[in-house]
Amino acid sequence: MNVEEGGIPGIGRPSQARWVLMLLLSTTMCGAHAPLLALCRIDGRVPFRPSSAVLWTELTKLLLSACSLMARRQPRLWDTPPWRQAAPFALSALLYGANNNLVIHLQQYMDPSTYQVMSNLKIGSTALLYCLCLNRRLSARQGLALLLLTGAGACYAAAGLQDPQGLLPPPPAAAMPLHVTPLGLLLLLLYCLISGLSSVYTELLMKRQRLPLALQNLFLYSFGVLVNLGLYVGGGPGPGLLEGFSAWAGLVVLSQALNGLLMSAIMKHGSSITRLFVVSSSLIVNAVLSSALLHLQLTAAFFLALLLIGLAVHLYYGGQ
Repeated sequence: MNVEEGGIPGIGRPSQARWVLMLLLSTTMCGAHAPLLALCRIDGRVPFRPSSAVLWTELTKLLLSACSLMARRQPRLWDTPPWRQAAPFALSALLYGANNNLVIHLQQYMDPSTYQVMSNLKIGSTALLYCLCLNRRLSARQGLALLLLTGAGACYAAAGLQDPQGLLPPPPAAAMPLHVTPLGLLLLLLYCLISGLSSVYTELLMKRQRLPLALQNLFLYSFGVLVNLGLYVGGGPGPGLLEGFSAWAGLVVLSQALNGLLMSAIMKHGSSITRLFVVSSSLIVNAVLSSALLHLQLTAAFFLALLLIGLAVHLYYGGQ
């Protein structure tokens, strides 16, 4: 994984050790997301509005970005900020806002590990957009690696499909089988398409602009707060902004805020493909937490998908 030009808030270009630490932390937080959301459920459903959770996450990221920028001690960035360069981040915020809310809704139609494995279907759309929009070429070895990642999600989707009868997850003490409903599969395909577009578009912006990453994050999450505030207000009557929140929900918000900042750094210094490999590798963390916290029963299809993902990582990065 090459570290490209760019700047991480407050620390400049990352060293190799810091880069590896960033990847490991992001992988861990990605893998913990779905199990933590499952622990938030009451009577099988998430008790808070998905839009409120995403709004709190965006607010946390905005606050952390502002603190990071102030720590740089460069007053001119505050006195004459390049607002014209901020406008393109509005589209990024809109795409991320739609996807972040969709992720929470997806948890009602599948178990955490099924979501984690099947989300690798976004490899295909992201790789295509990566090549077209960023004018990058992938070697045959890299193309095969990405195909293996996509195949891992596809084969598992077929193996885990079940009858779409109304969302009846077992109680916490019982074993949770791997499952996905047809509606969940359709929503996941939409999620993968939007995810690829948002990732590649944001990477393009971050690498074209010669601005500190902290300032770019400030632009992105300012629009993110506005977009998600609109989604929350436009969602009609429902639970309040903090209604239904628990300690688990607070942990979801904090972990996703930190992971969002790490993902920005990964796309600034690495690429959208690096980001996807982080998400895929988080399957290990997800499986461990799902088994320990949700008593998840792992099937042979799950381990086959895990094997394909490991082989794909080796093919893509093994020769570097």
